[in-house]
Amino acid sequence: MAEAEAHSVVIVGGGICGLATALALHRKGIASLVLEKSRSLRADGAGIGVHANGWRVLEQLGVAAELRDTAHLITVYHDVWQQGDKTSREKVPVRTELRCLNRKDLIEALAKDIPAGTIRFGCRIAAIDADPAGGHGAVLTMADGPDRVRGHLPVVAKYLGLSPVRTIPRPVLRGFTWYPHGHSFDNEFLRLRVGDFFIGRLTITDNLVHFFITMPKPPTADVNTKDLKKVRDVALKEMQDVGCPAEIIDIVRDSDPESLNFVTEFWYRPPWEVVFGSFQKGTVTVAGDAMHAMGPFIGQGGSAGLEDAVVLARSLGRAVDDADGAGKDAPAPAREKMIGEYIRERRPRVALLSLESFIMGALLVRSPSPVTKLFCVAVLILLGSKSLRHAYYDCGRL
Repeated sequence: MAEAEAHSVVIVGGGICGLATALALHRKGIASLVLEKSRSLRADGAGIGVHANGWRVLEQLGVAAELRDTAHLITVYHDVWQQGDKTSREKVPVRTELRCLNRKDLIEALAKDIPAGTIRFGCRIAAIDADPAGGHGAVLTMADGPDRVRGHLPVVAKYLGLSPVRTIPRPVLRGFTWYPHGHSFDNEFLRLRVGDFFIGRLTITDNLVHFFITMPKPPTADVNTKDLKKVRDVALKEMQDVGCPAEIIDIVRDSDPESLNFVTEFWYRPPWEVVFGSFQKGTVTVAGDAMHAMGPFIGQGGSAGLEDAVVLARSLGRAVDDADGAGKDAPAPAREKMIGEYIRERRPRVALLSLESFIMGALLVRSPSPVTKLFCVAVLILLGSKSLRHAYYDCGRL
């Protein structure tokens, strides 16, 4: 067996949180290795809404300015509820910064400032074990070969004893529509309920619009869900049947087929697991969806992962500082202590986000009883959901 590689920090997963963590560590003068299972950057997923708390993190990472140039400021929430012949509308100003980014732009902005060689593609992890040398880290075994990588920061929830994330079956079609001569939509987040459909439209630029369609049920078994044009056709037919507005039909019909993305379920970690889960074993910890997958119900999953990155890098930076300066590897006990501080700082924040998202999902997906609905609404009021209290959070400087 080949001799193991040794790295101070290993990040498993090159998604938004993984890349943000690698970049944040780089800004602190700490080298890392990112192991990504795909063969290239994962830039699928269409659009992602980023609130003010996420933009504060992007500023700390040094990529906010270039990303702001790619997306207009969204100034209004436009809620429309269409029931038969009756339609109710409400417009609410967005009082914090909100922009819808192309996920590809975000991923590429995070990746381009990470030192060459930091991201290793095509790496699938077969197993993770305690360091046989008696250290505080772990040994990762690669699925596609005998090579082993010893590291101190793999994001492997199973190793920590965490339960698998749970799922809510709910098909969602997402995509972009390009208007070469411009569109006439306001810079708003339209949230439309018609029949059992929940539809969103977010303006990105004068020429680009992002949409998502939450469908009441998946396409029938005879529909190949990998044929995204066919899935789109099914969604269009069902939307027309329930009387969806023509402008929404046109957006979906004219969408770029290459931009379409279809998922059949949401991932989430219940708030009680976020409160009581074990997030540390030696110098091994979790961040992002592995810690607090929460579905899209309050639009904070990506931004919360960005916050994790800054707080974790700041904590590990303190361990390096205690080791007499950047460039010197901090001893394992110091890393372990600072990771504990990271978890203590993040747990209350992500527990509240998970609770808010869980309750919002219960209202939108599960059709609760009147009593349960009243309880859920009361909790959301206490959490400041309508005022978007979660978007005012500041995780601090890197």
